[in-house]
Amino acid sequence: MEKEKAGGGTQSIERAAQVLRLIASRNSVGQRLVDISKQAKLERPTAHRILKCLASEGLVKQDPETRRYFLGHLIFELGLAAASSFNLRDICHPSLLRLAEISGDTVFLTIRSGADSVCIDRVEGKFPIKTFTLDVGTRRPLGVGAGGLALLMKLPSETQLAIVSANALRLGAYNNLTVPAVMKLLKRSRELGFALNDAQVTPGSTSLGLPIRSRSGEPVLAISIGAISSRMTKERKKELASLIRAEIDNLEPYIEDTAHP
Repeated sequence: MEKEKAGGGTQSIERAAQVLRLIASRNSVGQRLVDISKQAKLERPTAHRILKCLASEGLVKQDPETRRYFLGHLIFELGLAAASSFNLRDICHPSLLRLAEISGDTVFLTIRSGADSVCIDRVEGKFPIKTFTLDVGTRRPLGVGAGGLALLMKLPSETQLAIVSANALRLGAYNNLTVPAVMKLLKRSRELGFALNDAQVTPGSTSLGLPIRSRSGEPVLAISIGAISSRMTKERKKELASLIRAEIDNLEPYIEDTAHP
């Protein structure tokens, strides 16, 4: 009986964590109960009970008018408490500054979190037309955007397919992406030597990126550069990829593994 209770408690925690990740992935617009239920593969009454409990603890909140769910104040407070323990952003920030200065475009740093990528830093270049395709804190399924592709591109094909397939229900929200389409983009990334997102998510903008691997060889971070598509000629893509690669070569000896089951 005690083992059954323990297993049920673990399952409840896993489900609650999954719901929080789903809300975080669309926190700017919120998530409906029906969408959370579908994407988490939960019965609606189960999803509703989890959301009600999370709301009572301040981990989520519900807009009274739209009935959509958003992350709650306690998430912000916990994040502040944990921030000092994770210095990956501090390690990489000087590289982002240099790349933004040289390229004139916007540079992003993303980290792998389970089957997602999360933007943890962004530096704007001086070019007058910006491409703010990604805000700090934005969570996306792996395989979406240059950073998300870069984090997958060095993994074995079977691992890529497993991760992308796990995100299948969420991909359609990003310009109607599908599992085969993402796998095709990953194949192109391997051929090019860098991840390329050309109007996959935001029409009129193009971004490219490369993964940063930890000392053990795991791709845990990615640096990407985004610009208006007219600036991203074939030669400039190669030039920017070379600049990113040089910064990554300097960074990788300092990058420890992070947990991303």
